Amino acid sequence: MLSDPTNPSLANTAIPTTREMDEFLMRTGELLHKHGTPSHRLERVMTKVARTLGVTCTFLYTPTSLIASIGDSPNERTYMRRVDSGSVDADKLIRFDEILEELEANKIGVSQARERMESAAISPAPFSSGLTAVVCGLACAAIAIVFGGGVAEVLTAGVIGLAIAGLEVLQSKLGWEQGLLFPVAGFFAAISSLMVAHWIVPIDDRMVTLASLVILLPGLTLTVALTELAVGHLSAGVARLAGACVTLLTLFIGVAIAWRVAPQWRTLPVEATPLHPLFYWLAIAASPAAFAVLFRVRRSRWWVVFAVSLSGFFTAKYFGEWYGTEVGSFLGALVVGAGSNLYARLRDRPAMVPLAPGIILLVPGSLGYRSLSALQDRQTVQGVDFAFGMLLVAMCLVGGLLASSAIVPPKRIL
Repeated sequence: MLSDPTNPSLANTAIPTTREMDEFLMRTGELLHKHGTPSHRLERVMTKVARTLGVTCTFLYTPTSLIASIGDSPNERTYMRRVDSGSVDADKLIRFDEILEELEANKIGVSQARERMESAAISPAPFSSGLTAVVCGLACAAIAIVFGGGVAEVLTAGVIGLAIAGLEVLQSKLGWEQGLLFPVAGFFAAISSLMVAHWIVPIDDRMVTLASLVILLPGLTLTVALTELAVGHLSAGVARLAGACVTLLTLFIGVAIAWRVAPQWRTLPVEATPLHPLFYWLAIAASPAAFAVLFRVRRSRWWVVFAVSLSGFFTAKYFGEWYGTEVGSFLGALVVGAGSNLYARLRDRPAMVPLAPGIILLVPGSLGYRSLSALQDRQTVQGVDFAFGMLLVAMCLVGGLLASSAIVPPKRIL
């Protein structure tokens, strides 16, 4: 994120007090944490910010806490904050990056940077909640097309996905516990699919349930967790990995309860009639735009999201068909990571902007769901096979991302 500093003086700004610098560093870490910065990036970013201010600082980050040791002995000061990590918000990360860049260049002081960081944190999202909900529904419909669904499956998945997005908005307004959304969403998706199959039109209810829940599957979280473990951030990686597993389990618990409550609603297995192949390619082409909205990437930067996402997907698909899913996943992640780092070098902006939407097309979230589904049906061997495949693909993605940073080193850290 920041170029190598040489402790620039803040001659053109008011010299901050020790307390002001400490509060600024802690608040900056909280905001970066809250808006989706993984541990291996956040700790390096905060170390460079501290060096810019001429402060010795050590940071320890996990998905629910931030600990910082600031200053040298005997005046060392230790702070701890309880912070809930959030999803990637590309728009706010770019704003934070610009502010920290100006701080490093001595264009603004600590107090002004703090004010602007707070203002950026509460700024409205680039897309309304209504539009985001509609995009969630469209994304679920697109996934149903990719899974081979017919017209009925695609429409049902889209409507249920839209309703689940509404549940997410309702959760935030009613102040529900964060973990309550997942079992409720799983139950709603499964019971709705069964109702449609029983009373409206025969559909592959299991495929529809998976497609309508795909936005909530923690595939990206799993990949980030394994990346943190691979680069040595063990506490953050283990915590995030445990969180991803619990999210997947609670999501599937809701599905399993619905299957137990209404087994009589399941009709005979229905084999969906896939749509024309043209719709498959249209769904793939539209997916980057949907994920750009979900990750709050402004329209002016959609071009790089499309370029990185589609190049990574087609690389993974082509080489996966020839050499296997593992090779395709590795090379797809390599292309996504290298393209994101190249964008960061050329445009001097965070690589996370195209990286998050690009890698989510490759993550193995559906394999984890299918593993639990098979285990619930007492198909143990198939369930273990899906679970192993999920971990193997995830590690291939991690390897591709790490290799991309070696081939095209990012100019910025964030």
